[in-house]
Amino acid sequence: MEGKNEQRAGLLYGIGAYVMWGLVPLFWPLLKPSGAIEILAHRMVWSLGVVTIALLAVRRWAWIGELVRDRRKLALISVAAATITVNWGLYIWAVNNGQVVEASLGYFINPLVTIAMGVLLLGERLRPVQWVAVATGLAAVLVLAIGYGRPPWISLVLAFSFATYGLVKKKVNMGGLESLAAETAVLFVPALGFLLWLAATGKSTFTAGGTGHGFLLAATGIVTAIPLICFGAAAVRVPLSTLGLLQYLAPIFQFGLGVVYFKESMPPERWAGFALVWLALSLLTWDALRTARRNRALAVKLLATAAAAPATATPTPGGAAILPGDAAPLGGTTTPAPEAATTTGTEAPNPTQQKIT
Repeated sequence: MEGKNEQRAGLLYGIGAYVMWGLVPLFWPLLKPSGAIEILAHRMVWSLGVVTIALLAVRRWAWIGELVRDRRKLALISVAAATITVNWGLYIWAVNNGQVVEASLGYFINPLVTIAMGVLLLGERLRPVQWVAVATGLAAVLVLAIGYGRPPWISLVLAFSFATYGLVKKKVNMGGLESLAAETAVLFVPALGFLLWLAATGKSTFTAGGTGHGFLLAATGIVTAIPLICFGAAAVRVPLSTLGLLQYLAPIFQFGLGVVYFKESMPPERWAGFALVWLALSLLTWDALRTARRNRALAVKLLATAAAAPATATPTPGGAAILPGDAAPLGGTTTPAPEAATTTGTEAPNPTQQKIT
């Protein structure tokens, strides 16, 4: 019963995290007349304060010394900080300039871009259904490019920057809170310098917009932290495959807001492009669930075979035993391993590649 309660709580935490990320387009317009870069700089500065408080609460500091001594990891953290800065900056700009639908498309196609990068950069092999999904996603981009009269550059930059961020985070291999703290620490000095320059030149809106506006700018750190905390709570309670499915909640909410709340136009060619993207994601999800079920069944079969092995071992003349599932002696024949055991490729999109900063 306790395990079920934990999983139920984890599911609610996960839903909460992705719904908050999906609804964040409602927050950025409240910060006008601040520009996207000023908003982004405030987010960097105030986020460091929030994560510092979180680190004080959990008392985790040993990783700082290790990170400072590891130049390679420090360089990777800097790359991650740069890519997520591009991602967040463009996302804020897109929302405040009436491009919420195109921004949501970026996070819809992000899993497809991640898979493509896995093939091109990591040499991963894809299953046939995954190839079909990637090809369908490419067709969607072409349809949207024809409809827009230009490539959907906002979507592509958001997708590629976040996929790059996920790839770098995978190589860094740090905890979510520690990684966020390191990234915000790297960004803190240039962000604070930019805000001080705005204040010195009279271009800052932090105080010019009144107390309420200044409070909203400071709240950008909290807006970042709360979904991250919920995501962390979910990650330790529910399977990664569940979080991988929940990740689609964020762009679904963003898309809905763009069409219903912000009333952005959706001509037929844009609907066609989005339909192709959703088809590709449906194929990926179906294939991931099918593979997960097949692998679980194989694991159960192997465990059952291993449990029965001591009772059915057959002695050999040399005193050794051939157990069920063993390879035959040299010169004999072997039974090929089940396909599920040898299938490789990119699985369901990893939830840790979602927006967690």
